Amino acid sequence: MTGIVQLQNVTKTIKGKTIIDSLSFEVKKGEVFGFLGPNGAGKTTTIRMMVGLIGMTSGDIKIGGHSIQSNFEQAVRQVGAIVENPEMYKFLTGYENLIHFARLSNQVNKEKIDEVVKLVNLSDRIHDKVKNYSLGMRQRLGVAQALLHEPEVLILDEPTNGLDPAGIREMRDHLKKLTREKGLAVIVSSHLLSEMEMMCDRIAILQKGKLVDVQTIQDFKTGVDQEIEFDVVPIEKALAIFQTMSILARRGETGITCSIKKVEIPSVVKRLTSENVEIFGIKEVTKSLEERFLEITEEREVSLHV
Repeated sequence: MTGIVQLQNVTKTIKGKTIIDSLSFEVKKGEVFGFLGPNGAGKTTTIRMMVGLIGMTSGDIKIGGHSIQSNFEQAVRQVGAIVENPEMYKFLTGYENLIHFARLSNQVNKEKIDEVVKLVNLSDRIHDKVKNYSLGMRQRLGVAQALLHEPEVLILDEPTNGLDPAGIREMRDHLKKLTREKGLAVIVSSHLLSEMEMMCDRIAILQKGKLVDVQTIQDFKTGVDQEIEFDVVPIEKALAIFQTMSILARRGETGITCSIKKVEIPSVVKRLTSENVEIFGIKEVTKSLEERFLEITEEREVSLHV
């Protein structure tokens, strides 16, 4: 299935310096797609190009098949976005803010406003003045505003920035709800690895303006091979067997740890048992997102300097 958002060799150069270098990927409906990378990697610049706040030097971005370059109005009509922090009129109530933004579109009626308020779980506080809202409530009101015109794509730049743990969890739950109930494509950027792990279906890893890779969260954490720990006795005999099978293995916390594909586990078990090695347990050693991120970016740094 062709993605609703497509980036095709997008490049941005400022004063002779390449900020974004030939980005190409696509985002599908019904998924939370993340931009992951350190500050300065190019996440916000990419988002600004996607919503038309800045132009691109070359390449193209298509949203719903419409080019940002040649058919801007049709492309951005399908997008709701919060770039950096949502700006609201603090002396107005949340509801009055939404009425103000609704006037910008002829398609928004009272029923639609009530629907988005319920969707972001602000019904109890929507008639309070925004100056009395917590940061998390303001973020949710911003999401409601971005959803008023029923976009196909929701783009959020650092949506959990400044939120406390409860607010982060609320935002994460709301984004998953939007993809599940509305079928939206939700694009978020963050440098918080743990949040991306719990929030996103797939991530694009950016480093110095270049796309390192696009992977599902699970593939990103495990890589092609998985870290498997075998709780075995005797360990020395088992290590020798792994060596004869050309599997790089090492002593782990409770046994032997090695990197193998999941489909290889049965043959390893069969070989160990045939050699009278007792197996008391087999488990996957899950890497944190941070560990995997550092591995991938360090590999990329090495390849760039070879």
